[in-house]
Amino acid sequence: MEKKKIYLDNSATTRVAPEAVKEMLPYFSGIYGNASSFHGFGREAKYALEEARAKTASLINAEFDEIIFTGCGSECNNIAIFGILSAYGKKGHVITSKIEHHAVLYSCKHLQERGYDVTFLDVDKEGRVSVDALKKAVKENTLLVSIMHANNEVGTIEPIEEIAAAIKEINEKRKDKIYFHTDAVQTAGKLPLDVKKLGVDLLSVAAHKFYGPKGIGALYIKKGTNIHPVMFGGHHENGLRPGTENVAFAKGLAKALEFSVVQMQTHNNHILSLKEKLKNGILEEIPEVIINGSFEKSLCSVLNVSFKYIEGESLLAMLDMNGIAASTGSACASGSSEPSHVLSAMRVDPIDAQGAIRFSFSYANTHEEIDYVLKILPGIVEKLRNMSPVWQKKDGR
Repeated sequence: MEKKKIYLDNSATTRVAPEAVKEMLPYFSGIYGNASSFHGFGREAKYALEEARAKTASLINAEFDEIIFTGCGSECNNIAIFGILSAYGKKGHVITSKIEHHAVLYSCKHLQERGYDVTFLDVDKEGRVSVDALKKAVKENTLLVSIMHANNEVGTIEPIEEIAAAIKEINEKRKDKIYFHTDAVQTAGKLPLDVKKLGVDLLSVAAHKFYGPKGIGALYIKKGTNIHPVMFGGHHENGLRPGTENVAFAKGLAKALEFSVVQMQTHNNHILSLKEKLKNGILEEIPEVIINGSFEKSLCSVLNVSFKYIEGESLLAMLDMNGIAASTGSACASGSSEPSHVLSAMRVDPIDAQGAIRFSFSYANTHEEIDYVLKILPGIVEKLRNMSPVWQKKDGR
């Protein structure tokens, strides 16, 4: 069988859409002024930057001046968390979940080291946060809640609107406002993002997750939010993100988001059919597998599967040898030998968690590619299990 190149790691990053590439090209050579310069070259770049800001804002139902451009989703999360707490000028309580992306999780662990009180909420076996548990976790000195919109490893969609409504109700009886931030890096372009409907104060996105360039993110900050800069050096981006603005990539982000939003339903229908085909094929062809998380209440683009009695890293390597790219979890945690913190929080058996693989899809994937994976995958799993002492013992060898 001819070796192919099949990319099923789209939660890590996506191929840049041709529409976004075309949109960016003029700003690398033709329109190259510094957007903060006063002269004509600068004004031309500034106009393009603000055009991208306006388009990005309109696509998530935000106001023009509620969007700041950053270098990535992780930077968005850091500005949101540390900027809000810096503005309070006092230590207090923060609520997050045990399944957050490391950009939020590690930021909150750093806060603990600095003397903040942090609650890491449990999730259920599907990876969902309980709104009641969150409400019970609120304290008199709670300042910030940060819960992701959907999980990057298993795709579980969190009840953001319900959480926002609960926080709003609590805030009506308090002096200090509790701000609500959501990491929407995995949902932008895949789920409708309406910041007014969601009810959040801050929301993070990253272009490379929805067919835009790497190295650019956007942070929504609701008008009236009390937030301080966490980096210093200039007045750029409403004084919150110093540094020469990346006009080309801002244009690319806005165009990629527009492309993804316009095509969302068509893309999602196609991607869901691929996910269902791969899931059903795996369950039919390979014994002793576990689908991690909810299939119905998750992103159509993510399928997380535990193949019992084998190591996920070994399976990943053999898939790669056959031209198939997948992941054992978050790209930001690659190289770690520890079980996924997400699967651990979902109470997946540690041994089963070690055999977990994340397949993540895009509109560019095809049914023929899934057919190829289903031809290759069962043989790889069988080969690895035949080398596993645990499998051999179970098999009576």
